[in-house]
Amino acid sequence: MGGRVRNHIKYSLRKIAKKIRTWHLLLILVPLLFITATLLRLDHIQMTKLRDAVMTADEQGDETEIESALDELRDFTLSHIVVNIIEENGREKITFGTGVFYLENSYIRAANKAIAEAEQKIANSSTSNGNIFAAASNTCKPLALKNGWHWNSEGYIKCMTGEIDKYPTSEEITTTLLADVPSTEIYRVEFSSPVFTVSWSGFFIILCSLVIVVIFTRFLIWLILKIALIFVENP
Repeated sequence: MGGRVRNHIKYSLRKIAKKIRTWHLLLILVPLLFITATLLRLDHIQMTKLRDAVMTADEQGDETEIESALDELRDFTLSHIVVNIIEENGREKITFGTGVFYLENSYIRAANKAIAEAEQKIANSSTSNGNIFAAASNTCKPLALKNGWHWNSEGYIKCMTGEIDKYPTSEEITTTLLADVPSTEIYRVEFSSPVFTVSWSGFFIILCSLVIVVIFTRFLIWLILKIALIFVENP
């Protein structure tokens, strides 16, 4: 009984396959490609929203919210096909995932805290170094506020270096100041997406691939038959 059912199904599928022409498959492929591209686009948009939520939490400075937003972004990226176009060395390239971004505000907060601690430590020093650094800060901080410089801005660094270099102990002071500043790599974030995963976009990618394989196979068979006919007609 089971064998008869299987044979009947095979016969029905073969009959349908014979009726379907290649141009039918092309007509089917076009909307499938459109749907697949739309689903991939929606996944990319959702990833962008979640990444923006991370950046917003980073600006607000709530560590709990930052961790929660990062977890949500990571979980989504790992469970969806996220196609992204990023710029690297002046050239655009396609990657799977979020691309690299930095928690800039978290880094600035941590760096400013480290610098403030270094400033306080040096200012409280009984040596002349404290007076030298305090004098440099008194000169450069008003300029930083006026010009909108951050602690790591080129203008602020040049100002501080220029002031400190006026004294013979500048190397020791600079080393002390930079010792506790965190590395930017700690605040570098990138989540990679799988090339394929079980999702709606993954399902439609499989459908498109199957249709393309069938179309290519039919074209290859047609081409082989055409070549064979040439040799048959012209022995």
